[in-house]
Amino acid sequence: MSSLPSLKRLMKGALTALLFATVMACLAITIVPRFLDRVYYRGPVSMHFDGQRFLNPDGDQDVLRAPGGGSRAQFFWRYLTGNDGRAPWPAHVAVTKKPVAARVAGSAMVATWVGHATVLVQTEGLNILTDPIWSRTAGPFGTGPKRVTEPGIAFDNLPKIDLVLISHDHYDHLDQATLRKLWKRDKPLIVTSLGNDSVIGQVGVSSRALDWGGRAMIRPGVDVIITRSHHWDSRWFTDRNRALWSSFVVTLPGGNLFFAGDTGPGDLKWAEEAAAYGPIRLALLPIGAFRFQPGQMRSDTHIGPIDAAEIYRRLGASRGIAIHWGTFRLSYEAYDTPPRLLEKMVRCSGMSGFTAARIGQPMTIAPYAAPKRETAASQEDVIRCLKSAGGFALR
Repeated sequence: MSSLPSLKRLMKGALTALLFATVMACLAITIVPRFLDRVYYRGPVSMHFDGQRFLNPDGDQDVLRAPGGGSRAQFFWRYLTGNDGRAPWPAHVAVTKKPVAARVAGSAMVATWVGHATVLVQTEGLNILTDPIWSRTAGPFGTGPKRVTEPGIAFDNLPKIDLVLISHDHYDHLDQATLRKLWKRDKPLIVTSLGNDSVIGQVGVSSRALDWGGRAMIRPGVDVIITRSHHWDSRWFTDRNRALWSSFVVTLPGGNLFFAGDTGPGDLKWAEEAAAYGPIRLALLPIGAFRFQPGQMRSDTHIGPIDAAEIYRRLGASRGIAIHWGTFRLSYEAYDTPPRLLEKMVRCSGMSGFTAARIGQPMTIAPYAAPKRETAASQEDVIRCLKSAGGFALR
C-alpha cells in the first residue's frame, strides 16, 4: 500500500513537468521568433524595400520556395540525415599554396582564389578581398557545413587588406569571426549593402553600407558601386530579408572588377546593369550549389555553370573566374561537377576566358580586351551540345 502515494507523487510530478514544458513551448513559439528577428535597417520605402524587408524587384516567388521542392523543414531534414541522394564528396582536399605578393602596383592585376566566394584581387596597389571566410564551418555557433577544402592562403600569410566587399549576411559569405580578425589586424574599409553593417557591427567591426547604385570612392579612379543581384538574406530564418544582398563593380583604370556575390538568375538584366559602368576586366562568378534534385541545372537562388556562362557573356567581361564551389558542401552535385560542366558549357557556347581557378594559385589577369562579337550559339544548340558531351549526365 505504501507504493500508492509514491506512484501518485510520481504522476503528479510528471504532470507538473509536462505542464511546465507545454507552457515553455508556448512561450518559445511566441517569444523566440521575435527574439531571433532583428531590424537591421530602417529607411524609406523603395522598389526593393517595403519599409520592413527587402525584396527582388524582378520577383520573389522563386526564392521563397524550398530548394528541390517540398517544405524547408523537409529539405533540411533530408540534408542533415543525408537522405537526399546527393553525390559523395571527399572528406578533405589538400591545397598547394603559392606565396602572394604584398602589393601589385599599377595596372597589373593578380587574383588568388582562397576558396568559396573569397578571392584576393591585387591591383593599383590595393588588396581587395571578397566575402572572406576562414572559419572551419559556415553556420551559427560553429555549426553548419564544414570546410572540405582548406583556404588557399593561410590567414597569417594574407597581405594587409585595404578593401573588403561583403555581398550579404549568409554565414558562408558574412563570417563574423574572420571580419573581426581582419578588422583587428588591418582596419580595412568594408563595403556592403544596406543592413549588413548592423550584422557586421555585432562584433565591433565598422563598415559602410549602401543601397543599390550607391558609390564609395576609394581614391580617384577607383570606386565601389553596389549593384543588383537576385537573392535573399537571413541569419536566423525569422529575420529573413532584413538586410539587402548585392553584387559589386569596382571601377579601375585598367578595366573594372565585377563580383557577383551569391545570386540566382532572376531576370539576368542585373548583369547588363553592372556592365553599363564600364568594361569589365575580371568577373568573379559563382557556379556551385545549383543542384537540389536530380538533373537540376540551376536553383532559384544560385546560378549554375549554364547561367554563369550567360551572365559572363552579358557582362562583356574579358576574363572570368568561377567561384562558390568545392569548399563547403551546400547542395547535391558532386565535388567537381561545377567546373566540369562549366568547361563543357564554355566549349559548347564558343566563348573563352571563363575558367575555374585552382585554390591558392595566383593568376595574372591580362589587360582588358573587348570580347569577340561573333554570333553566339543559340540556347537550343548549346543544350544539344551539352547533352551530346555528357554534361547532363554529370551528378
